[in-house]
Amino acid sequence: MERILDGQAALITGSTSGIGLGIARLFAEAGARVMLNGFGRAEEIAAARAGIGALMGVAEAPYSPADMAKPAEVRAMVAAAEAAFGRLDILVNNAGIQFVSPVQDFPEEKWDAILAINLSSNFHAIKAALPGMLGRRYGRIINIASAHGLVASPFKTAYVAAKHGVVGLTKSVALEIAETPITCNAICPGFVRTPLAEAQVKPLAEKHGVSEEVALKQHLLAKQPSKRWIEVEEVARMALYLAGPGSGGVNGAALSVDGGWLAA
Repeated sequence: MERILDGQAALITGSTSGIGLGIARLFAEAGARVMLNGFGRAEEIAAARAGIGALMGVAEAPYSPADMAKPAEVRAMVAAAEAAFGRLDILVNNAGIQFVSPVQDFPEEKWDAILAINLSSNFHAIKAALPGMLGRRYGRIINIASAHGLVASPFKTAYVAAKHGVVGLTKSVALEIAETPITCNAICPGFVRTPLAEAQVKPLAEKHGVSEEVALKQHLLAKQPSKRWIEVEEVARMALYLAGPGSGGVNGAALSVDGGWLAA
C-alpha cells in the first residue's frame, strides 16, 4: 500500500475490535503511527497491539484503556497520544455501544451510557485534540456516525439520538474550523459485518422460523438495498480517504457507506 499517512499520528477510539481495528490496521499500513483504545479481553487487546505494532515496525502499538463514558479519561487519552507521538494529526471517534428497547421501557442508565459513549466522548476528544491541531495548522477529525445518524429506526431511541447528534456535532465543528487546514467529517455506515452484528442473525432466524440467509436479507438487512453486509474495510477505506491527501475540500460531510439505504 502507498504510505500516504507517513509521519502522521492517529488516535482511534474503540479500536481493539471491529470497525476501529480495521481503520487502525489500514492507517498503520499507510504509514501512520496509531494509538489504540477500547475494552476487551486482555489477550485480544494484546493481539491487536502486536498486530498493529508489526505494521508500524514496533513491538506493540500504544494503547489507552480510557473509558469513553468518563470525560477526564478521554482528555487524558488525547494527552497520552500527544505525549507518545509528539503530535496528533488524526482523531477518529469510533467508540460506541447499542441497546434496543421500546422507549417506554428504555432503561435510563442505558440512555445515559449511550449518549455519553456514542456522542459526548466525541465532543470531549475533539475539544482536547483541537488546540494542538490548530497550533500545528493541520488535522483530520473523523467521526464514525451511522446510517442511524441520518434516518431513524424503532426501538433504538438512544442510539439514533446519539448518532444524529454526532452528525450535528460534525457539522458545527466543521464550520468553526472552515478557514483552517483542519477538517471534520462523519462516516455513516449501514450494517457492517462484525462479530457483534453477525451474532444477531441466528436469533432472528429462530424468531421468524427461517434460514439464517433469509433472516439476514429479509430482516436484519431489510433497509439495506444491497442485501449484503458492509465490510469493515469499506468503512476503513473511506476513513483513509478523509485522513489522506486530497481530502481537504471535504468538510462537514456525512458520508454514507450503507449499500443504498439512504437512497431508498
